[in-house]
Amino acid sequence: MTAHEIDYKIFGQEMQYVEIELDPQEIVIAEAGSFMMMDNNIQMQTIFGDGSEQQSGLFGKLLNAGKRVLTGESLFMTAFINQNNTKGKVSFASPYPGKILPIDLTQFQGKFICQKSSFLCAAKGVSVGIEFSKKIGRGLFGGEGFIMQKIEGDGMAFVHSGGTLAKKELKAGEILKVDTGCIVGFTKEVDYDIEFIGGIKNSVFGGEGLFYATLRGPGTVYVQSLPFSRLADRIIASAPKAGGESRGEGSLLGGIGNLLDGDNRF
Repeated sequence: MTAHEIDYKIFGQEMQYVEIELDPQEIVIAEAGSFMMMDNNIQMQTIFGDGSEQQSGLFGKLLNAGKRVLTGESLFMTAFINQNNTKGKVSFASPYPGKILPIDLTQFQGKFICQKSSFLCAAKGVSVGIEFSKKIGRGLFGGEGFIMQKIEGDGMAFVHSGGTLAKKELKAGEILKVDTGCIVGFTKEVDYDIEFIGGIKNSVFGGEGLFYATLRGPGTVYVQSLPFSRLADRIIASAPKAGGESRGEGSLLGGIGNLLDGDNRF
């Protein structure tokens, strides 16, 4: 194996964290902001990119870092190194309620494609890059599903999802239709595209967006019940306006509802 072999344990139910056990000189890489706690013998270092062998040379590192910027991630990642001669532990936490999904890349032919910003941490040697859409439909209408992350190598990686996690095993030719934001990830055999919902009423009044993702098997697909964008939209919609006034929850009758309730403040 080119990636470090790490042991791990996942704790919690809805607000999970993963504890990584490192042997002497073993390294785990993580996105900035995911660190939770570590033993005293673990040292933290900021590295350019993911530190994998695929980044050989200055040009390779710059190219990989530039791709990470397109996904909204930082140019840098954090490496946690066990510099002692005994085992040490370091833990990483999910940024919002949901589940942590362990990915053994040896079971997925060395590649797993996931939603951008879902990567949490991985063994040193695993490459974290981006997967661009090869179809113009995804690029124009894919939204959250346009640019995906790809995790490559032969080690362990961990991604996080929002809400409840569903695993779907697709047979050859079997199609699963999913909201673009609800995709956590899928194996490289799965064919991914964007499809128009269709219908005037669906498009104007449906409230579910104009497009959804179609995933065609064979392969494995992971789906989340609560993407962060949906959670953020609900929080913003319920947040008070300037002056402490609350927003109406009805998308069409919010203001009229306030009048009917006797609240005529706008």
